[in-house]
Amino acid sequence: MGTPIPREIHDLEHERFLEEVHSFEFWFHSVEGYLSNTTYGHRADQVDESPTDPVERQHLITVLCNYCIGETAALEGASGLIAIAPNQLTQVFLSTQVADEGRHLEVLLHRMRELGVAYPAQETDRRASRALKQFRVELLKLVEGRDWEAAIFAQNVILESLEFSVFRAHAEIADPITKQILEGIIKDERRHIGFGENELGRRLHGAPHIRTRLARVRRELDHLVLGMLEDSSREIGVPADRQADLARSYSQCVERLGF
Repeated sequence: MGTPIPREIHDLEHERFLEEVHSFEFWFHSVEGYLSNTTYGHRADQVDESPTDPVERQHLITVLCNYCIGETAALEGASGLIAIAPNQLTQVFLSTQVADEGRHLEVLLHRMRELGVAYPAQETDRRASRALKQFRVELLKLVEGRDWEAAIFAQNVILESLEFSVFRAHAEIADPITKQILEGIIKDERRHIGFGENELGRRLHGAPHIRTRLARVRRELDHLVLGMLEDSSREIGVPADRQADLARSYSQCVERLGF
């Protein structure tokens, strides 16, 4: 008989721990708790209290357009990374991330339809931040160039940390339905960031020279990230004195790896 799995997953040996947390089995249990009894990411009986003021409503739609571009970038990035993943364990995890990103995109597009947008894809392309569109281009270049460490850094650390920070700030002031959607997505982002930090942390420990290359990637992408933060803060309605906190929250996520 095999060794029984401890009740506390963190009691597992490191390799067994990774095998568990990167598995579909773990993913099924992780998402079930906050997807059950929901329709497109929110409770079906939730009264829609989205903004009635036309200007505020348009701001929310623009924000959702940006979120859709970010999730599309992550969806395309994660699916492309499966082909260059160093082992089957990471391939399995990235498969769960592809499913997550696809679901995020679906619920955000549906939310836009609830807000009266007839053609969300067209509206997304028209309204999304230039900085975010360019970030998507740069991320996919790293994936197509088969640069595993740089692509994981750009996607699972930089992009996911940005989304985590922005979504959390937005959820604090959002209408109930948008809040529920964002809180569900945030739970996935934590898993994705954790994977990126763990994968890169082990690689940096074994090959410190990688740090120089990743630091360069961050410098090349930082102006796009700051542009995205500025655009998102303005559209969400984050007060000026809180915008610095948002940037700091993003930076703290990235700096855990020493950048």
